[in-house]
Amino acid sequence: METAQKIDLAQMKEVDIHTVDREALVDIRDVQIDGNLPEKQRFNDFLRQIKNPYCYRCGKMVVKISFSDTEATLEDRLEHYLATIQ
Repeated sequence: METAQKIDLAQMKEVDIHTVDREALVDIRDVQIDGNLPEKQRFNDFLRQIKNPYCYRCGKMVVKISFSDTEATLEDRLEHYLATIQ
């Protein structure tokens, strides 16, 4: 992952769900992933569509995700998740 993308992900992680413009967030129900694409393309397509993988909407609910203190990165987790989508 490029340095600029890493910085952007770090900034996205810091979004405050109490002050974020919920209308600017992507509704995850609108994200469509083509399971026939190679894993890397599925990952990139997910990021392109969701815009902020740490903070998004599901209907009217704002969702913010975080991970346990581990060596696994968001990219690792998303790659694992997208590899299981068929």
